[in-house]
Amino acid sequence: MEKEKKILYSGMQATNTLTLGNYLGALKNWVSLHEEYECFFGVMDLHSLTVRQDPPEFRKNAMSLYALYIAAGLDPEKNCLYFQSHVSAHAELSWILNCFTYMGELARMTQFKDKSAKHADNVNAGLFTYPVLMASDILLYQADVVPVGVDQKQHLEITRDIAERFNSIYGEVFTIPDVYLGKAGAKIMSLQDPEKKMSKSDENPNGAVMLLDDKDTIIRKFKRAVTDSDTVVRYDKENKPGVSNLMEIYSTITGKSYADIESEFSGKGYGDFKLAVGETVAEELAPIQKRYNEYLSDKEYLNNCIKNNDDKARYFSNKTLRKVKKKVGLTEEIR
Repeated sequence: MEKEKKILYSGMQATNTLTLGNYLGALKNWVSLHEEYECFFGVMDLHSLTVRQDPPEFRKNAMSLYALYIAAGLDPEKNCLYFQSHVSAHAELSWILNCFTYMGELARMTQFKDKSAKHADNVNAGLFTYPVLMASDILLYQADVVPVGVDQKQHLEITRDIAERFNSIYGEVFTIPDVYLGKAGAKIMSLQDPEKKMSKSDENPNGAVMLLDDKDTIIRKFKRAVTDSDTVVRYDKENKPGVSNLMEIYSTITGKSYADIESEFSGKGYGDFKLAVGETVAEELAPIQKRYNEYLSDKEYLNNCIKNNDDKARYFSNKTLRKVKKKVGLTEEIR
């Protein structure tokens, strides 16, 4: 009998559109994972509520992210692409796991400290317990592996701690998730500050290339990208972070090695190199943008995808939730 696939879980927040960094760092690599794993990818809209959202814009962004998932190549028949808020088990398990998580653990979370400083006027309880909801996301689907960036490793560690604590009391209820160790996604930095990760919340609009930027906008942003006073295209992350970032982008899309890129642009200035990177990025994103617009205009198709995938997510998550409720002694529902 063929062994069942291991389960992989991930997702992205439903705020603004995605950046080139989100695409090259994660989404591009997710496309073929279904061949090896049973994959669940959420539109993480509940997480987005820790920051005040404009409701119509928020709904639009969430649907946009869902369409981008599919446009980027995530097949909704081979992956479970669903909305976190459509699966009530996330919120239910989160409350239960809150009761197995210690205040000291949450207070030590680096992201809570960072976001509290950034949003000092709205340090809400959701921001504090955010890692518990994230743990619920992962544990509901009995995920074996989770692709996480450096900034999320702490959240996976607390997820493992919560799961191990619960299992030590009630038996083997949760799978203890590991970091996904497949092909690493490129870490794309800001075009204006190559010391910082490219972010959709970058205050400088020229720092991030958005997946839905048109060709002219993309090329303009790359032409304005920060480099250095040298004129040689050479990979040196410490001394030439701006150029190295552009090389990483170019390499990830074209498959060319850094040595190949250095050779290709030998004797040419940064202007030629920036233009080439911009055109390569625009060419990579054009078919995604075309598919995105087609999916977004086909409401019936999107709604069918959402319904079918939400149903699948509910089925998997409710199996875990029923087990958890029974273990902690909650009274069973009478149907």
